[in-house]
Amino acid sequence: MFNRAERATALEVLDERLQRGPKSGYSFFFAERDRELVGYCAYGPVPLTKRSYDLYWIVVSPSARRLGVGRALMALAERTVARRGGGGLYVETSSRRAYDRTRRFYRLTGYRQVARFAAFYGPRDAKIVFCKVISAKRRA
Repeated sequence: MFNRAERATALEVLDERLQRGPKSGYSFFFAERDRELVGYCAYGPVPLTKRSYDLYWIVVSPSARRLGVGRALMALAERTVARRGGGGLYVETSSRRAYDRTRRFYRLTGYRQVARFAAFYGPRDAKIVFCKVISAKRRA
């Protein structure tokens, strides 16, 4: 459901990580099924903040939807944020109808809408920002 520009941006994020490693600020988790890539998420700390993180992308192949892949990827990112001391995990998405299922997923996984920017991506396409506060993982 991503358009050409969105796909290009997703590839740029991956290329940046492959070229610069952790210095890129991007981290990834990948999901495989039967040796086939079926999903991934990209996340990282928000520059100039102490405890804020962005979930840049979470993508699941149509063939793997409704199998818990997205929830598993989200849980991995959240556990990593918790191990790093916790904080807000932010995700932004479009208000377009094509993203109805995406927004529903965020709500079902405990994210709440914290902002809406009208006509951000286009005349009838708002940017919607969700956030979930992740508690720091206590060390034993």
